[in-house]
Amino acid sequence: MKRNDRTILGLTMLAHAMVHTYELSLPILIPVWLVEFGASKATLGVVLSLGYALFGIGALPGGVLSDSYGSRRLIVVCLLGMGGSFLLLSFAPTLPVIALALLLWGTAASVYHPSGLSLLSTGIEPDDQGSAFAYHGIAGNVGIAFGPLATTLLLLAFGWRTVVAVLAVPALVAAVVAFRTSIDETAAVETETRARDSSAERTTRTDGGLTSISDLLSASRSLFSGWFVAVFGVVMLSGLYYRGVLTFLPDLLSGLSLFAPIDVAGKSLEPARYLYAGLLTVGMVGQFAGGKLTDRVENTAAIAVAFGTLALIALVFVPAADAGLVPLLVVSFALGFWLFAVQPLYQATVAEFTPPDARGLSYGYTYLGVFGIGALGAAVAGYVLQYYSPTVLFLVLAGFATVASLLGVLLSLRAGSELV
Repeated sequence: MKRNDRTILGLTMLAHAMVHTYELSLPILIPVWLVEFGASKATLGVVLSLGYALFGIGALPGGVLSDSYGSRRLIVVCLLGMGGSFLLLSFAPTLPVIALALLLWGTAASVYHPSGLSLLSTGIEPDDQGSAFAYHGIAGNVGIAFGPLATTLLLLAFGWRTVVAVLAVPALVAAVVAFRTSIDETAAVETETRARDSSAERTTRTDGGLTSISDLLSASRSLFSGWFVAVFGVVMLSGLYYRGVLTFLPDLLSGLSLFAPIDVAGKSLEPARYLYAGLLTVGMVGQFAGGKLTDRVENTAAIAVAFGTLALIALVFVPAADAGLVPLLVVSFALGFWLFAVQPLYQATVAEFTPPDARGLSYGYTYLGVFGIGALGAAVAGYVLQYYSPTVLFLVLAGFATVASLLGVLLSLRAGSELV
């Protein structure tokens, strides 16, 4: 990689890890807040859900702002916002202030994915983009897997307010580093294209780009009039599968006799949590493998195969759990691998099916689909488990993955045609 590529990759990996570290540290704090504020689980659940909802919903305006003002600026704002919101959280005297801090966190964090992925797709040379997406995804998985662990360990030595304040520091330091970093955000765009669009781009970056709802609607119609609509379907179904399987998986695993709690020195250890963490850790390997696949095979064909595999995993998960420990471990780690392997595949596919000057907007829609609409997967899973059974849930998840696989086949058949 060139120096500019390495700098961009380092910046986005750092920010991506922090976004998911903060995202997964919040549930660890809920038991503490239940005691300190005397709130019900339902109330805290709603408060946390509001922050997570903005995390997804804000991706679309984040994409618009990325196209208008540049990705690096948005990443700086994201890091400052996350650090600032955690500082506010450390001083929160009441539950409403907790809610305000989480709303600010969700708003700040929401701009990262469209701006970070746009920066990777326009700043890093095409031959290195697949590996860049993979390393970027691995960094996110580091935050997912180890962020909650770091929060838990800090809570052993400090009060929650101190822990939250300590967690705020890395984001604030990273914001300063990002602000002082010099990069070429459009290095991957062909020279003649940059030259042709340079005047328009400079105007866009200084006047705010999409300055009205009509501009946004026009740009959106342009995106969805092409095959991006099928790509959006893939990412939306990916989000539904992701939230649907991960939200209640710890609870499902803990209900198995194989993972009954164990008393050690007067403390209850729950093996299901360790399997869950292991599954997320395996996701790092999946992210890397998925990124490498984008360099070697047609992305849309790989999407078809990957989601077909996820459908098969969903179909065999419950039988594997009934069959014993070894089959369950095999299918669980396969789930972790393929669940995260699809992410660099669809990220690269978004870049393939969208023009560079709308890349931020396209990734905004992408993560509106993944985290916004995809968040409904948790509600679907809860409803199905409440009124039906785990078997029915995994059948529903298999349905999501099957439709995504079919869309991958359709995109593969049209890969050689006009895309946008």
